[in-house]
Amino acid sequence: MRMMRIVGALLLCSVALPVLAQDKPADTMQVLREKIRADKKLLVAANMDLTEAEAKRFWPVYESYQKNLEALNALTVSLIQDFARHYRAMTDEVAKRLVGDYLAIEQDRIHLKQSYLPKLREVLPEKKVARYFQIENKIEAAVRYDLAEKIPLVK
Repeated sequence: MRMMRIVGALLLCSVALPVLAQDKPADTMQVLREKIRADKKLLVAANMDLTEAEAKRFWPVYESYQKNLEALNALTVSLIQDFARHYRAMTDEVAKRLVGDYLAIEQDRIHLKQSYLPKLREVLPEKKVARYFQIENKIEAAVRYDLAEKIPLVK
């Protein structure tokens, strides 16, 4: 569980730092993203209990899924930045757009999970597919909790 908190905190940084430190060099952000990816992969590896044969088939699917997930996370970062720009002078029109954008990202996130379910089932037994989704969901829950705590409510 301690590792889950660490990865959750690192993932939060990957989402929140671009909002808070927009003047940081791209190299610094790239290093941070690579560290987060490596830590998350270690967490997944430590908890999946993969055989050698399963690992050979799983990791390419994992990498592909993470690449798609990163695209959604980039949209989330943009949404948070947009919220931050409008927070002090939020209008009903902007609030409506932000909610619509948020729901579209969430739909894309669910679609992504659904689209990878058959791919994971091809390379893992069903219980390990369930375990992988549990790990992803726990990480996502930790990140969402931290974001919810730090992002203020609309005034």
